Amino acid sequence: MAAWARAMWLRAAVLACVLCLGACSGTTFVYNRLDTILPWYVDDYVELDATQERQLEEILRPFLHWHRQQELPRYVELLNQLDSSLDHEVTPTDLANIYDEMQVAWLRLEQESLDGLLELGASLSDAQVQEFLAYMRERQDEYEEEYLTRSGSEYREEIYDNFADTLEDYLGRLTTEQKERLRQAVAEFERADEVWLQERAASIERLAVMLQREPGWEERVREAVKRRGETVSPRYQEVYQHNLDAVFAAVAGVLNSRSERQDRYLREELAGLREDLETLIAQGIALPPDSA
Repeated sequence: MAAWARAMWLRAAVLACVLCLGACSGTTFVYNRLDTILPWYVDDYVELDATQERQLEEILRPFLHWHRQQELPRYVELLNQLDSSLDHEVTPTDLANIYDEMQVAWLRLEQESLDGLLELGASLSDAQVQEFLAYMRERQDEYEEEYLTRSGSEYREEIYDNFADTLEDYLGRLTTEQKERLRQAVAEFERADEVWLQERAASIERLAVMLQREPGWEERVREAVKRRGETVSPRYQEVYQHNLDAVFAAVAGVLNSRSERQDRYLREELAGLREDLETLIAQGIALPPDSA
């Protein structure tokens, strides 16, 4: 089930969260146009007919209203929590707690989106379902070719580059010592691409069975979402948690070694994000659900 939810409608919907926490000067501009942008993401997976496009628009209106009214204030609280943690030594536990709250936010997005997802899924023709599954399997093949052909050194270099680029978005240029701290963390990583792709392939096949849409399929989907953690292999969970712990420790180390300039840069970034969110919240107070 995870592949379906994160691949189509839910993957698109969570863009709302990503955009708001993404250090983008155009946050408010883009967020206010999510009702137009999100259908483009859905169309990447399956081509909807005119009726289904209108149906998606009807689904999006209350969802985006809920997100603006209920979720954005939670993101402000999360930014405040992160900002406050910078006033003392940041621990890996501090970062793990913030990460856990982000995971809970994702679960809320899933839950709020599920009815609309099922409604849209029920309207798909058998041909559209097969189109969607074909796309998912094609992407699986592309991922396997892209990721599994990397050498160990290439894997770690890509991880390091992404890690460093993300931190520099919020801190500015990293010092030599901070970069070395990240390289040490990446050296501790267990390679995750193979186990991730195995989980993804298995979830696609579970999805294919559910999308046969035999009577009661909606409840089976709900149950799959509820219990999906039980279908993840112990090895995947082990690798995932090991790498997360390495990330939390490395980021805490970098934050605790930040210079005054980096501290100002980081707090300005957080303040800008908070201002964007508060602007969006204020704009939404007077908006009815059908105009969110």
